[in-house]
Amino acid sequence: MIASTKHPFSIKATIALLFGLSVLVILFLGKAILVPLVYAVIFAILLNPFVELMTRHKFNRKLAILIAVILTIIVAGSILYLISTQVSLFADAYPKLRHKISMRGLQLVDWISANINIKADDINNWINDKRDGMVNNLDGVIKTTLGTISYILFAMILIPVYITMILYYKPLLAEFIRKLFHVDHHEKVFDVISKSKRIIQSYLIGLMLEMVIIATLNSIGLICLGIDYAIILGIIGAMVNVIPLIGGYLSIIPPLIIAFITKDSAIYALLVIIVYSIIQSIDDHFIIPYIVASRVKINALVSLIVVFIGGALWGIPGMFISIPVTAIVKVIFDNIEGLKPWGFLLGNIVPVKQKRILPLIKKKVI
Repeated sequence: MIASTKHPFSIKATIALLFGLSVLVILFLGKAILVPLVYAVIFAILLNPFVELMTRHKFNRKLAILIAVILTIIVAGSILYLISTQVSLFADAYPKLRHKISMRGLQLVDWISANINIKADDINNWINDKRDGMVNNLDGVIKTTLGTISYILFAMILIPVYITMILYYKPLLAEFIRKLFHVDHHEKVFDVISKSKRIIQSYLIGLMLEMVIIATLNSIGLICLGIDYAIILGIIGAMVNVIPLIGGYLSIIPPLIIAFITKDSAIYALLVIIVYSIIQSIDDHFIIPYIVASRVKINALVSLIVVFIGGALWGIPGMFISIPVTAIVKVIFDNIEGLKPWGFLLGNIVPVKQKRILPLIKKKVI
């Protein structure tokens, strides 16, 4: 009989660090393939109850999957059409807006020159230098923008295909998992999968409801204040708001800039801040606790870290899915004996009493 050996903590930590770095490198290098696939898996999990409902009502499974995917495309297309119409209105008014931006810029230069004792010529020279630098880098910006647009179009075509394949081959994937794990572990494995599915479904449904509510409140508030482009700004604010922790603060920037540029009085910018603060308070105290975060039990520190990691690896798409992916990782950790401490670290349960470790160690040594 071979005696089991325990590796020292330094070796375990080194192996864990190398494994973590390897995963991060794979995620970063495989961004073009993995981002559409991960989004497809999430949406497939979200659509699966609808497909199962139709199959229980005697629909052919292929037809049920096709209906679910087509409805998803129609909903997504409607949202994109609404956004595009608002963007076209913004584009039509761009010359007028550009003139107002120039006027506000001149006023800002005069104010800085009068109050901070910086010559207006120096400020204008600095602005011209920055403008020339931006023009010189314009080719790179255009290439990056075109590359991003082409990738988004590619992902929009690929994701529905992935969703269809994942839903169709769901029985095959389930059987693969059964064969992958020993029969003694089947109950725990499928319990983890079931919990992960519920987390994704409840979180995404809550997130969509939050976006609709916040977009409506934003648009109504801006319309009441008479801010131009209220609907598109409300929608953009709702989309940015779903970025955990920092989205609410970022969403106020576009309407604040538009109010400052298009209105003659600074009181409108102040009113925008007040309106968005009220909406953010409603979101923080009612919408998020009762609609969005009821099933995702991740503490704020971990949420902030994983959002930044997701953004560094996969950009804005990574920021959107960082929280549900982390919640799934927590479920897995909570069900594996050796990883339960890490699952506890990810959670939001803070002990009432802090246990003292050092005295216990001294006592044990003595």
